[in-house]
Amino acid sequence: MRLLLATLLCTPILAQAATLSVCTEASPEGFDVVQYNSLTTTNASADMLMNRLVEFDAVQGKLLPSLARSWSISADGLVYDFQLRDDVHFHHSAAFTPSRNLDARDVVFSFQRMLDDQHPWHAVAVSGYPHAQSMQWPSLIARVEAPDAHSVRITLSRRDATFLATLSMGFASIYPAEYAEQLLAAGTPEKLNSAPIGTGPFVFERFQKDAAVRYRANPEYFAGKPAMDRVIFAITPNSNVRLQKLRRGECQIALSPKPQDVQAIAGDAKLKSAQTAAFMTAFVGINSQHPPLDKPQVRQAINLAFDKASYVKAVFEGSAEPANGPYPPNTWSYARELPGYAHEPERARALLAEAGLADGFKTTIWTRPSGSLLNPNPSLGAQLLQADLAKVGIDAEIRVIEWGELIRRAKAGEHDLLFMGWAGDNGDPDNFLTPQFACASVESGLNFARYCDKDLDQLIADGKTHSDQAERSRLYHQAQAIIQQQALWLPLAHPTAFTLLDAKVEGYRVSPFGRQDFARVSLAR
Repeated sequence: MRLLLATLLCTPILAQAATLSVCTEASPEGFDVVQYNSLTTTNASADMLMNRLVEFDAVQGKLLPSLARSWSISADGLVYDFQLRDDVHFHHSAAFTPSRNLDARDVVFSFQRMLDDQHPWHAVAVSGYPHAQSMQWPSLIARVEAPDAHSVRITLSRRDATFLATLSMGFASIYPAEYAEQLLAAGTPEKLNSAPIGTGPFVFERFQKDAAVRYRANPEYFAGKPAMDRVIFAITPNSNVRLQKLRRGECQIALSPKPQDVQAIAGDAKLKSAQTAAFMTAFVGINSQHPPLDKPQVRQAINLAFDKASYVKAVFEGSAEPANGPYPPNTWSYARELPGYAHEPERARALLAEAGLADGFKTTIWTRPSGSLLNPNPSLGAQLLQADLAKVGIDAEIRVIEWGELIRRAKAGEHDLLFMGWAGDNGDPDNFLTPQFACASVESGLNFARYCDKDLDQLIADGKTHSDQAERSRLYHQAQAIIQQQALWLPLAHPTAFTLLDAKVEGYRVSPFGRQDFARVSLAR
């Protein structure tokens, strides 16, 4: 017995791995982020596993080096030269051991698979590359070259003032060409989506749909090993359950709380909240390709029929302000002179009669089952819209569709009225216009209004050719006027982004873009 006791006393006590559990609201669609456009997928893939050439710092409001330690732009604005870091390691997994650090070959591969329809990896993305297509990269980017192992040159076919900022978006993440070659040779290219490899702060371990995503810290991360040894995304669609898990200590961070959840923790010394004004807009997309929604008078009538002030009060409970258009008010080209649509049911009925629909019509409202930052109470919101439309003679059936299926079918244009939201990724106003209203975005599926107009498209395109902010603002004001006159959206709200936290959480910062950075997060003892 004495020998056993002595042995126990002399045995070192192993430190328990520091684990951070994050309650999230939905499963990611996959982990090959270039194939998808939802913020949930970006958070689980690009934010955890990947890096880009540059990153946008929302606090400083500027682009910072990431995989590229420096860059330069030619006087004509067409040639971008990047100098890469030489100390960036790719993740190790049971299936892949990298033989080298990141170099220019990986950057060229990551771009060419999206740009070149003859590239062996191009057809792997079953639904295409929605962001690259929406941003018109195949026609914008003329060449991507590697002058040497640590230099990348990107040549554009035309000036684009938004291009550098676009490189900070999740879909511009850099992938290992060596891993891709291995998967293609084995006939298993789908593993890039199910068993991802990146350079980011965390390494993918496993994913159980609708249950959890598990990650471990990357000990070779070029920005330094994260404080947390493991991170678990506990997929919890119900916001009330997320709060309960936080109270029980099953999660240390709960994303996308309802406004009342934020109020509920006030005074609880064990919990806290963090917040920021979100660079986001909640909206109902109106499918302009589906009759009678193809008539501007009908879309305008829907806007006039809706009591937006009551909706924002009921659904967001004081945590958002009503939206008049696509831009949040803190956008530098926000058109304050455009008043939006007031709640005028009688005028809505008159417009429907003008469109030959005095007796109304039937349509559908699509929404998700679980709440999110941009849609805290999907059921209530859909019911309020349904009731207001009924008052002007529009019979709208509510259809609740699981998030992944909703996104897939909406991108295919199957919806009529769609509760949706958009978050700008990089602070540039074009990040709302090009993805949501450009003609190329109809094909990629991100344009939920399914609207293509040559004048609007030209304004959006012209805005990207100017470096002068005043001239870009002038063009974007004109674009916003068309969007409002055509009533392509029913704009809903600009929310405040909240996150609920265990009081022990340190280093977490809410992003106005909805991005997640857990590399700096730690738990106080």
